[in-house]
Parts: sequence; structure tokens; C-alpha cells
Amino acid sequence: MFAYSIAIVIVVVALIYILKAVKIVPESRVYVVEKLGKYDKSLNAGLSFLNPFFDRVARIVSLKEQVVDFPPQPVITKDNATMQIDTVVYFQITDPKLYTYGVERPLTAIENLSATTLRNIIGDMTVDQTLTSRDIINTKMRQELDDATDPWGIKVNRVELKSILPPADIRVAMEKEMKAEREKRANILEAQAKREAAILVAEGEKQSAILRAEAKKETQIKEAEGRAEAIISVKKAQAEALKLLNEAQPTKEVLSLKSMETFEKVANGQATKIIIPSELQNLGGLVTAFSELNKK
Repeated sequence: MFAYSIAIVIVVVALIYILKAVKIVPESRVYVVEKLGKYDKSLNAGLSFLNPFFDRVARIVSLKEQVVDFPPQPVITKDNATMQIDTVVYFQITDPKLYTYGVERPLTAIENLSATTLRNIIGDMTVDQTLTSRDIINTKMRQELDDATDPWGIKVNRVELKSILPPADIRVAMEKEMKAEREKRANILEAQAKREAAILVAEGEKQSAILRAEAKKETQIKEAEGRAEAIISVKKAQAEALKLLNEAQPTKEVLSLKSMETFEKVANGQATKIIIPSELQNLGGLVTAFSELNKK
């Protein structure tokens, strides 16, 4: 019975030993192991075995990128204005041993280091430069923090200024300036709109005047062409009449009668003076003589 009890105790001790000795490290984790109080090794992800009597896990380190949002820090600018700046630091542990033994309370160290670095950078800038130079401040802080935390096994990937809060009087002045700037832009846009509208109206009037002038020109051209065609038609008719008359070979007496017909038409008009050609005068004498012979 006694031997049976001893066997049970041995089995229990063995199970405890195995449970203490076997370590399963999750992904993106590193176990920092000390042997008799001194750094021995770092266990990466997977199955590992330790000596539970001499080895112990001193620290579990995460290799994931971490984000720390530090509270706003009062910072004095070059022109003696106190700004409240809230920073966010993105960092990653690259060496678990240095992170464990390099500095006491690493997050507190990073917070204090970021505050002093921010004061040094902002101290060389004015309020306007601080408000308009976020990217420059972020880059400078990242470089300086990365260099300072390298001995601690930490790599600073990014630093962002979450908020920049200037003093109340400066905020009031900035709001007034922004309001004046908006009103200025509105006035400029209104003036540009009126100018463009006036240009469009003038351009429309110009095009209308050009179209009216072109229409008048076309009308005058058509009228002139019509008159020219009419004159040409009359002249052609006269020429055709003369041609036919010549082909008929009229006698002198027929020509004289035609002249008398023309004279009759002229006499029916409103002319106050009529010039009778000599041919008509002679013809008139012949007609008179012929009439006297008929009477006898």
C-alpha cells in the first residue's frame, strides 16, 4: 500500500514537471527565459521545453505593432504661445531581450521621450508653422524617437499629431481670420460671376450684330442680283427684237410708222417739251399732201 502511494506521488510530480516544462508559444509572441535569474534564451512561436526547477519565463513580449495614445502635452512655441498637442505613437518590438532589460517601464519612457522631443521641435516653430507643418513634425519626431529607442529593442514606425489645440485668444483670432477669408472668397467669386456674365452678354450682342449685318448684306446682294438679272433680261429682249426687226428688213415707211407710234406714246405722257425727229416731220408733210390730193 505504501509503495502504491509513492507511485502515485511520483506520477503526480512527473505530470507537474511535464506541465511546467512544456511551453507552447503563440504566434507573434516571444518568451524571455531566465536560468537562475540570468537571461538564458528567447522562445519563439511553437513547442518548447524548460527545466521547471531552474528556468522561468521572465517576460512575454508581443511582436505585433502597438499603438499608444499619449495625453495632450503643453508645448510652448517660438512666439511664446502654449499649445496642447496630443500625439499617437506606432511602435514595434524588434529585440525582446533589449526590450526586457534595456529600460524600466518602456511605455513610460517612450511617453516622456515623445514629450521632450515634441517640445524641442515645437520650440523652434511659430504658431502658424505648427498648425501648417504636421507632416514635418511627424517625420522629425519619428526619426528622433526611432534613434532614441533603438537601444531598447523598439522600432518607431509612425508618429501622428492627433490634435493641436492653440490658446483661446488665438482660436478666436483664427476664426475671425477664417470668416474674413471666406467672405473675401465669396466676394471674389461673385465679382468673377458678374464679370463672366457681362462678357457673355457683350459676346452675345456682338454675335447678334454680326448676324444682322450679314443678313442685311445678303439681302442687298440678292436685291442687286435681282435688279441686274432684270436689266439683263430687258436688254436681251431688246436685242432679240432688234434682231428680228433686222431679219424682217423693214422699209423706210414702216420705220417711220414705228416712230410715229413711239411719238404717240410719248405725247400721252407728262412731258412739257417734245422734240420731233426730222423723219417724222417729213412723214407728216407727205401725209398732209396725200390728204389734199384726195380732196381734189
